[in-house]
Amino acid sequence: MDVNLKPQMSPAEERFESARKSFGKIAAPLLFLSLIVIPMTALNPEQHMLVAVLGLVMTLWITEAIPLAITGILAPIAMIVLGVVPAQKAFAPFADPIMFLFVGAFILARAIQLHKLDRRLAYAVLTQPWVGESPGRILFAFGAVCTLVSMWISNTATVAMMFPIGLAVIHMLKRANEQTPLDKYACAMMLICAFGASIGGLATPVGTPTNLIGLGFIERQLGVHVAFFDWMKFAVPLVVVLYLLLFLYLNFFLARTVKQFSGIKELLRREHETLGSMTRGERNTLLAFGVTVLLWTLPGILALTLGDDHAMTQLVVKHLPESVAALVGACLLLFLPAHEGERTQTLALTEALDIDWGVLAMYGGGIALGQTVFETKLAEQVGQIFASIIPTSGVGLIAFSSGIATIVSELTSNVSSANMVVPLVIAIGGHSSFQAALAATMASSLGFMLPISTPTNAIVYSSGFVPLGRMIRYGIVLDVLGFVVIVCASAVFL
Repeated sequence: MDVNLKPQMSPAEERFESARKSFGKIAAPLLFLSLIVIPMTALNPEQHMLVAVLGLVMTLWITEAIPLAITGILAPIAMIVLGVVPAQKAFAPFADPIMFLFVGAFILARAIQLHKLDRRLAYAVLTQPWVGESPGRILFAFGAVCTLVSMWISNTATVAMMFPIGLAVIHMLKRANEQTPLDKYACAMMLICAFGASIGGLATPVGTPTNLIGLGFIERQLGVHVAFFDWMKFAVPLVVVLYLLLFLYLNFFLARTVKQFSGIKELLRREHETLGSMTRGERNTLLAFGVTVLLWTLPGILALTLGDDHAMTQLVVKHLPESVAALVGACLLLFLPAHEGERTQTLALTEALDIDWGVLAMYGGGIALGQTVFETKLAEQVGQIFASIIPTSGVGLIAFSSGIATIVSELTSNVSSANMVVPLVIAIGGHSSFQAALAATMASSLGFMLPISTPTNAIVYSSGFVPLGRMIRYGIVLDVLGFVVIVCASAVFL
């Protein structure tokens, strides 16, 4: 099914986006130059220049006047030119181990999409006997697949894959139930696709780049390493709660307007059969993915069974960090043969290189900027300023950081939100900010109100089944629920 995935916006939204970017192109350089010439006697020269770079980069991130990846590269360049740090330090974060975790995870996700394992999973779930022809169960199963898939590949890639399937299901329903009005149900299918994918991204460190960015700041600035398994122990229950709440209110307000479908089960079964039996490439991808997930979770499993201090646990933690595990899986994809047509291996090198390098550029620049803020002790001065205004520890700081991250994620990308808010939270709370920094990392993925908040929203909005008013209404509900769940979970269980 040929579906246009380019986000479509109303004329008013297009005017707003154009005005926002135009404003950024003027405001960013003006602010940058102003911050350079304004006297700042309380700061040393390096801190003064760093403030100017921060003003430039944050304005560009918020307004998206230029591509986010270019802004990420611009950050270390500006710091070097202005003498804030030498080139060796400015570019060091681009070789951070988390960068290689990104690369490995992106390559695995590319293989899953290329060999259509994600589509096979979607139809396998939707054709289960328990799903049947119940509108509520179809909605639940479709959203659950979106949530599950986005645990391992990016939210945007998940929605790009599931969006055509959702549209196909809606069109099947319309053909099989011509007399039943389906506008509200179609809206529910689209919203649970976008919102479920964003929620699912919270479940694992690799579910969304936002998680890895936040964890990078936490490890570098607080010296706390959050293992893959430890993140999942905390995040998976949170994701389950949020998804159930999402389903319950979408089902109550939108899906229950339809009582029963007829004929959809057979139509889905036929679609599933068109995929045929599993290919060698699919089996190899499943093997590489399984090995990677096992290596990601093995340290946590050993810690639970043998203890944190056991020699075997320490050996695995030392020699098989998450970045190495991801690269092992990626290398397996390039090594395992798959003789199918012209294909000789599971993933060709050119296919493996077809990943989102822009996220890596933005991540490297964000980490370089955040690290320099702490190394120049500018963070300490910022923390002292905010200390007299907001709480610097406990539930107050957690609530503040989650609230700010949620609001910022509505105005700019989730990745930009994490890059800006997490270092600020650490600067305010210092060594007692772990809970708040983790909460801000998660809350940076909560941008549900507007099509411009995240590409997942924009994609489903382009379907024409999601009126802007409904996206805002149901997005606000999920923003509030997500904020409450993240704050409570961070305060109680971390």
